[in-house]
Amino acid sequence: MINFSMPTPPTETAEQVHRLLHRLTETWNDGDAAAYAELFTEDADYITFFGLRLRGRTAIEEGHRALFKQPIKLEPDNGRADLKPLAEGAVLIVSSGGSTVDGQADPSRDSVVTLTAVDTPDGWRFASFQNTRRSDPRG
Repeated sequence: MINFSMPTPPTETAEQVHRLLHRLTETWNDGDAAAYAELFTEDADYITFFGLRLRGRTAIEEGHRALFKQPIKLEPDNGRADLKPLAEGAVLIVSSGGSTVDGQADPSRDSVVTLTAVDTPDGWRFASFQNTRRSDPRG
């Protein structure tokens, strides 16, 4: 049974996961598709904001190679992501995401990003990624 009563992961785990999130932003902004994809498990699931599902590290790399040629840069989350332990070595992450295009902020691109990070023999990696554009249908 999974224990959801623990509000935050241990400090060392939280620090490692926050470093992984930082690398996600860093590799995106560097336009390095190979380094970006390396942050994911071999069999990761990656769902883009428009619903495209990329299966596996190779697909994530290939799917981002052309995207990284565009002038889109991510804004850092600065440690604001919410982390929730799921089990030993597995953490749910919910983070806000923003980006700039040609250096200009575009609030219509703001997202909520949900990821699962897992502790692997190669260190922490993302096993899943879901990007959803932020909106409020209530008006």
